[in-house]
Amino acid sequence: MFPRSLILAVVIGITAGALVGLFLITQKNGEQLEFVEGSSLSIVTDKIDFIQAEEINIKIINSGTRSLTFSDSSYGLQVTGLDGIVLYTPIAAQVISTLEPKQEIIFVWNQIKNDGDPALAGTYKITSSGTDGELIVKKSITINIHK
Repeated sequence: MFPRSLILAVVIGITAGALVGLFLITQKNGEQLEFVEGSSLSIVTDKIDFIQAEEINIKIINSGTRSLTFSDSSYGLQVTGLDGIVLYTPIAAQVISTLEPKQEIIFVWNQIKNDGDPALAGTYKITSSGTDGELIVKKSITINIHK
């Protein structure tokens, strides 16, 4: 009734689809926070896509086993455009700040740039950098702001 090659192609397609689906389900989500041995820094937001004027909660987390030191109380936080131009940095005291392993600090950005203008719709990069005493540890993520 049906050609054998058609039946074979359908069976192979269904089997391959099931195997790929099983593989993807068992993989860890790349967005999840993982704690690692050594120095590591993580930046986490509630989501990736935001509406204009929506507050953005930014968590800076020491996701390693070594203490991280930052040059001021902003913990090296910067929001830039994809071109690297700094649009926002929190007002910070010039004191050395430390994040112990698994410790986190939360900043809230109301999408107002340093010049007082609201952030436009687009893609932005959030970065933070500190040191473990020997190495510079830097992390960045991207977020999208929509109208």
